[in-house]
Amino acid sequence: MSDIDDAVTALDDDRCWERLRDHRLGRLVTRVGDVLDIFPVNYVVDDDTILFRTAEGSKLFELTVNDEVLFEVDDYTDQEAWSVVIRGRAQRLDTSAEVERADGLGLTPWIPTVKYVYVRIVAHAISGRAFPRGPEPDRYGVASY
Repeated sequence: MSDIDDAVTALDDDRCWERLRDHRLGRLVTRVGDVLDIFPVNYVVDDDTILFRTAEGSKLFELTVNDEVLFEVDDYTDQEAWSVVIRGRAQRLDTSAEVERADGLGLTPWIPTVKYVYVRIVAHAISGRAFPRGPEPDRYGVASY
């Protein structure tokens, strides 16, 4: 086993969702044909789904063309770093009951814009990893004198 295998810890689904619940900013990756886009979005976890708000525009258009997305959140301190990636499908909330429930989750835009559309990401797969941070090991091993 290499040093990297010893340093990286796989996060199970529960630990991934726990980390996602503690944060509010992630990256949404969309794909239309050969074009990939990435958008920062603020979000909340609702049960085991991701919920964000958006307005009419390129992000929403791309989700209507291809609802398959990636969603990624990461964080770091001086001692640890981690990353969680969701593979899933994005669904616009359409019913008044869905929107009313989402309104109660306290999700507001971070920038002063009107964003009436809620989008839910339903995960098909979730993966995460954590690893300690520290100084780089000597790249040439122990020097013999």
